[in-house]
Amino acid sequence: MVLLEGIVESVEMWLHLIKKKPQPYVDPNLDPVLLVPGIAGSILKAVDDEGKSERVWVRILGADYKFRTKLWSRFDPTTGKTVSLDPKTNILVPQDRHGLHAIDILDPDLVIGRDCVYYFHEMIVEMVKWGYEEGKTLFGFGYDFRQSNRFQETLDCLAAKLESVFTASGGKKINVISHSMGGLLVKCFMSLHSDIFEKYVKNWIAIAAPFQGAPGYIASTLLNGMSFVEGWQQNLFISKWSMHQLLIECPSIYELMACPDFQWEHSPVLEVWRQITDTDGNSSSRLESYSAEESISVFTEALSNNVVNYDGVNIRLPFNLEILQWAKETQKVLCCAKVPPTVKFYNIYGTNLETPHSVCYGSEDMLVVDLEQLPFFQAKYICVDGDGTVPMESAKADGLNAEARVGVPGEHRGILCDRHVFRILKHWLKAGEPDPYYNPLNDYVILPTLFEIKERQEKGLQVTSLKEEWEIIAEEDENKTNMDNMKPLVSSISASNAGNGQSMQEEAYATLIVCPQSEGRHRVELNVVSVTANA
Repeated sequence: MVLLEGIVESVEMWLHLIKKKPQPYVDPNLDPVLLVPGIAGSILKAVDDEGKSERVWVRILGADYKFRTKLWSRFDPTTGKTVSLDPKTNILVPQDRHGLHAIDILDPDLVIGRDCVYYFHEMIVEMVKWGYEEGKTLFGFGYDFRQSNRFQETLDCLAAKLESVFTASGGKKINVISHSMGGLLVKCFMSLHSDIFEKYVKNWIAIAAPFQGAPGYIASTLLNGMSFVEGWQQNLFISKWSMHQLLIECPSIYELMACPDFQWEHSPVLEVWRQITDTDGNSSSRLESYSAEESISVFTEALSNNVVNYDGVNIRLPFNLEILQWAKETQKVLCCAKVPPTVKFYNIYGTNLETPHSVCYGSEDMLVVDLEQLPFFQAKYICVDGDGTVPMESAKADGLNAEARVGVPGEHRGILCDRHVFRILKHWLKAGEPDPYYNPLNDYVILPTLFEIKERQEKGLQVTSLKEEWEIIAEEDENKTNMDNMKPLVSSISASNAGNGQSMQEEAYATLIVCPQSEGRHRVELNVVSVTANA
């Protein structure tokens, strides 16, 4: 008998191993979704004259060399296009998996530490669980992020993509979900091609969009470059200097500068500790402060002698005033955008992180003698609330008629895999079963965070204790006082049942505590104790 059971168990285990994976759940009633990434959020391939292609963004191994030889570019003011310095190179975005491959895992070859190159990966996985199907209800739109957000070739590609998604889904209107700078691209398209946008789009959900710029982050980027990965992978990746030489010729970066016409609560500034020498040769220190408009002269002088060597030739790459003028025209386009009457717009922005707003170079102990030294100084930030990259103030100020604006504690790129965001998206997209924890009227999410129940016998009594906690995430009320100084709200209730021949004597006591926290969050705690007389 033991042997027989062993054989049966072995066969069952074998059958389990060879059993086909169940087909993912597909909901044919879902409206299609198009995911649009932000800057550096699309795989780019370099294709030569013979048709040979290789991935140049993102890659870890050999990244810096390929980046410099294939992606370094110059802006052509006659066409508005940023063109690779290598005349034999054409930059393309792969279209595999209906556009999702280019925005999913940006370096598919990376095994260890792969999460550093995830982009929409977790969101795609989550949406497949909700019933979305690649190529029928789930699509991606990658693009050459070096270009302007109003570059006509990109807008033409987006128009063609919207039409193809509309056709592939059987004529259903599209839910566009953009992240970061993708929000500016979509807004430019909506402004310049509102008829096409209205024809194909049902809802637009912008996540972490720098609608009024990312002033602190971009100011330091123009002077020092930026890193897109952190930790040990940065040693294998593209240097900040190499990245700097690319971005200084990218209209997209200039379009992320602080919008000068926006009424900031505190205007972003560029500060420099300068060494000042008078006519007698005496030196002193002075902290100089420049507004967004005044900072242009600082960028111009600091980068006046910026040079790269490409294929043995020195090429000047100063702060590009022609790109700046192009970016100002883009800001005018963005300011004119309006949501078509048949489209609904939603805005999710990140909160709770120190976010660069203004930048300071030098110190009283380390003065800047010459502005051309600024690229070699470490930037120090004056921070405000936001997602670590985009100030909350900028992300909230979309200038559009929004159905809802919701702040979620989260980091700029990490917000794409945030459980709060998933819950909100699922509700707005009407995907899956209705979420009992989401309140659409008041625009908040209620998330259970703790549930404990214990039972014990004590002197002939049955004692049951229960503890349950929730986190409520709502949009912060600007009219409320400082939540940190508010005391918890405590309420209690008791009930009893005297019992009779058909029921036992019972008493219950409950306490409800509401603890206000920052950014519109509340922690709710329920403690209940029930005592029942044993029969």
